[in-house]
Amino acid sequence: MTTSDSLRDTRIPTHASGSVPAVGFGTLIPDPVVTRQATKAALEAGFRHLDCAERYRNEEAVGDAMQEVFATEKLRRRDLFVTTKLWNTNHRPERVKPAFDASRRRLKLDDIDCYIIHTPFAFQPGDEQDPRDERGRVIYDSGVTLAETWEAMERLVDEGHCRSIGLSDITLEKLREIVAVARIRPAMVQVESHPYLPEWELLDFCREHGIVLQAFAALGHAMKPNVLADPVITAIAERLHKTPAQIALAWAVQRGSAFLTTSTNPRRIRENFDISALPEDAMREIKEQIKTNIRFNSVVETGVPGFIPRAE
Repeated sequence: MTTSDSLRDTRIPTHASGSVPAVGFGTLIPDPVVTRQATKAALEAGFRHLDCAERYRNEEAVGDAMQEVFATEKLRRRDLFVTTKLWNTNHRPERVKPAFDASRRRLKLDDIDCYIIHTPFAFQPGDEQDPRDERGRVIYDSGVTLAETWEAMERLVDEGHCRSIGLSDITLEKLREIVAVARIRPAMVQVESHPYLPEWELLDFCREHGIVLQAFAALGHAMKPNVLADPVITAIAERLHKTPAQIALAWAVQRGSAFLTTSTNPRRIRENFDISALPEDAMREIKEQIKTNIRFNSVVETGVPGFIPRAE
């Protein structure tokens, strides 16, 4: 991991090629107009890593925001690291490339820096993103394995336009299975992680294999118990004249992971980007004194992201 004078400029190398900006902006924002505004604000604030997904239904808005900023010539495509994700209904190998190409068109990009399997669960293939039976239960697809989907992802890298591939919402056990059979290893895995769910064992495995661990819900997604109200975090924030969010995000980067943070408030977006290195005693306090351990999102058990509202 290379760190410049500013923690926010940290880049984490991968086994694939190049490196990943540790500080990332997530685009899980329901309203396309607000998505466009927030994405522009994030790029103007200094974010150079954008995380998107077919499932968010707003890739076009993110693409519009990028093109607007590119038109100002203050930013070029090569300055950005852009990820997007394959949704669960497209796990069948023959559906992977069409889904990838559709995301590229919506994002108005020739190349994607990292294409990620959104969850390791395959849903019934089709246009309905949230297939349910008459009892409201998810309809899974038993006709495809994660390894078969991964092979189709590898072919995207072979064919060009996809620089690297990754996984999201995955357990260490499942990640081990893919690494064991992969011809092209994951460059990045996205998992829920924050001071209440540090995932140290998974982080160690990722480091060993040249995989970037990227934390989503890095601030606990404002759920209870509230990470940002933790007395250890708030005491450090007061001592260092930073916000609790800046402390939690700095901790994420300083320990060797990347993170995603999402906001629609320009001031908050700038604040979340403005992180700086923590003293070693603060890092030690967070690791040793915080005892709460909780997962807020059960997606690793079901494939249904808990932070995405179901379509009616």
